[in-house]
Amino acid sequence: MTTDSRSDPGSNGNPRFVAVTLMASSSDAAHYEPMYEECFTLVEADTLDQAREKALVLARERETQYKNEAGETIRWSFLQLIDVSPVLADRLEDGAEIYARHFRNYDGYRAFEVLAQGSQSRDELLE
Repeated sequence: MTTDSRSDPGSNGNPRFVAVTLMASSSDAAHYEPMYEECFTLVEADTLDQAREKALVLARERETQYKNEAGETIRWSFLQLIDVSPVLADRLEDGAEIYARHFRNYDGYRAFEVLAQGSQSRDELLE
């Protein structure tokens, strides 16, 4: 399957896609609370199938582990490829819409997306 011909080609001349991936943190530390990261990645590929494969490789390359300030090992692992879609805008420029998804359950969205729950900043919500 190929992408829409209106998609602005990337630096290598291929169409651009947005991949949505989910990463999860884990640790053997007592009382550790897992954290999850939703990541939007720009992917250049000839086809949607190639973009999916490339997104999987890129997400797995982000897997890492490190010691935190307390000396505990924290691991970030690839959890799931959520979506891969062609970039929406004809051109990537200021104000360009690159990705959108639709849903019907706003309450479900608000329960998931903490930034939709009020006027607090992202930093305040993560404290």
